[in-house]
Amino acid sequence: MNKLLCLNVLLGLCLSFTLLDAQNIDSLRKQFPNEKAVALNRSIEYNISLKDGAPYVESRELQQTVYLSDAATAYMGKSSFSHSDFQQVINYEAYTLTPDNRKLKVTDFKTSTDKESFVFYDDVKETTFFFPSVEPGAIGTLDVSYVNKDPHLLSPFYFTDYIPSVNSQLKLTVDKNVSLKYELMGQDTSNIVVNIDSKHHNKIYTFTYRNCPSDKSYSDAPEFAWYSPHVIVYIDSYKDDKGNIVPYLSNENDLYRLSYGYIKDVNTKADPELKHIVDSLITNCTTQECKARNVYAWVQHNIKYVAFEDGMGGFVPRDAGLVCSRRFGDCKDMASILTEMLNIAGVKAYFTWIGTRDLPYTFSHTPLPLVSNHMICTINIDGKYIFLDGTDPTCVFGMAPYPIQDKEAMLAISDKEFKILKVPVAGEDKNVLTDTTWLELTPDGIKGKVKKTMTGYFATYMYAKLLYFDKKNIDEDMKDEFERGSNKFKLDTFYFDKGRPGDQIAIYAGFNLPDYAKKIGNEYYLNLNLFKFFTNERIDYPARKVPVSHDFYYKKKFVTVLKVPDGFKVTYLPQSKSYYNKVWGFDIKYQQTGNQVIMTQEFDNDKLMLTADQFAGWNTVLQNLFPLYKETLSLEKN
Repeated sequence: MNKLLCLNVLLGLCLSFTLLDAQNIDSLRKQFPNEKAVALNRSIEYNISLKDGAPYVESRELQQTVYLSDAATAYMGKSSFSHSDFQQVINYEAYTLTPDNRKLKVTDFKTSTDKESFVFYDDVKETTFFFPSVEPGAIGTLDVSYVNKDPHLLSPFYFTDYIPSVNSQLKLTVDKNVSLKYELMGQDTSNIVVNIDSKHHNKIYTFTYRNCPSDKSYSDAPEFAWYSPHVIVYIDSYKDDKGNIVPYLSNENDLYRLSYGYIKDVNTKADPELKHIVDSLITNCTTQECKARNVYAWVQHNIKYVAFEDGMGGFVPRDAGLVCSRRFGDCKDMASILTEMLNIAGVKAYFTWIGTRDLPYTFSHTPLPLVSNHMICTINIDGKYIFLDGTDPTCVFGMAPYPIQDKEAMLAISDKEFKILKVPVAGEDKNVLTDTTWLELTPDGIKGKVKKTMTGYFATYMYAKLLYFDKKNIDEDMKDEFERGSNKFKLDTFYFDKGRPGDQIAIYAGFNLPDYAKKIGNEYYLNLNLFKFFTNERIDYPARKVPVSHDFYYKKKFVTVLKVPDGFKVTYLPQSKSYYNKVWGFDIKYQQTGNQVIMTQEFDNDKLMLTADQFAGWNTVLQNLFPLYKETLSLEKN
């Protein structure tokens, strides 16, 4: 095993903080106000060499954290590191350096499966521990060495984290016969200093970001990869013992060759049970689309999605026959059974690698395994490609799930041929929510009925919600779904159209809303704005730079119909108003028809992501919208 080069430069930088006196602590507090702790150093060093004629990678990770306040001791003493079959631990050490220069080693490490809530089995392990004697001025140090078993799978290095960092650095020592490429991604990459140097028989790459601020968390932001500054490094090619250049991950062809190796031995034999099921599904079908619809619906409703992340099992699909007999599988297994069943039915189907919208990467720009974190099936009917995701039981045939909209998909056509296609984005008119409320005045307030109709992604989301509703809490859940006007809202009844999931659904309710309308003498005053949308969605511009993510394009329409009581007339009807700019906008319309007053609110969205240059336009719309929420209708007795 090659010895890794020591991190002398980095340690030299950080060991100047080894004994942090009060002056140094105060300096860090001033530099990073309101922070409970600061990373003095976050660094990873890779040593990339050639072993047995192929790339070989070892790495070392160093983290040094200084605690600035007593509050840090309550929740920051715990730490951890992850490892797996692909990234195996060689050695590790953790200790606390106290303010009086005592080194207290961690002796109690606990390793368990680092399992996400949605993952049934995961080979990634997490080793956790507690730094002893954490107090202001103490430094917690973690030093871990790994061997990276598959150099195709090098992880991106993120310079920022949940706490700020004095020094964040990635260093790679690369054999001269290995060609390395890199990409800087995210925001503020101009702060990353890149240095490339040669030493002996190696090339040294260093990526450094000094004084990194902490990452800010926003509930409406995309995943960190979209904005957090990071560097992607990968092996482009290498020279073998004979001096020949061997492509590694130099382009899409190299990636496809690697990826196809995972599926080439899958579904090599037809499964009799599977063929019997397919035959029964397509008996009465006369078109390719009918066959595809029936097969897709069967998989959606008979094969349960369960996530696996088990070594190579995270890359290699299981045979369709096994998936069928088990009646469950992960995304690759769903793609396997869909592809096999459709091919049995005579519908040409293809394994397809794709990344969800959690990832900003494309096959065209970075042809790497990290681009795709998902697998689906793609078919071609009459020249039209249709993307089928078996993991979503409510997804409508012909409409890809919204998490993969606008993403590149790599289709496996044959052992040599592949296609890269982009999943289309469903237009606003495909995803429409119409909420209609009929109101009547009562002695205690108002009562009403509601009908909500939904199409597209609104409908599939509601089907999923109804599918997983807790029956014990459904009354409370439906109250939340229909609530309007004020927190005094009382749901009386509700029901919904039953049937199989589709691209439209309607749900209904009856309710009472005490004390909502105000009666003064012979007059009623009523605010028909039962919803005050976007009241907490003003963007903190220009302080915020992180994008805002939307799930899909949409149109939303809210209609409120008030029955004017007998013997009353409308004495004030608010004016209609419309406002649009390049980012978005709204329409609010008031009208009277006979004994009914009708208010209509319409909003639309044609952007999957708002960037900082659009934030001012977003806020301008809100400035025009919010005053309209105060408009009140008045009625007077004849």
